[in-house]
Amino acid sequence: MDMMAMVSSMLAMQAGGTQSQIQASIIKSNADAEKFAVQTLLGIPSTANLAPGVGGNLNVTA
Repeated sequence: MDMMAMVSSMLAMQAGGTQSQIQASIIKSNADAEKFAVQTLLGIPSTANLAPGVGGNLNVTA
């Protein structure tokens, strides 16, 4: 195997690794978007922009 063939095979392996990382990132992003859509359809409010303690469960047994 000559030097150019070895270099091109190494570059192809690196490109494959990069594509896998990008694919995993896109899949996670899509899963998060689907989760948000389902929560919206089910009427579950998002507490992402609320202060700590707001939107939690209330203990009314006292």
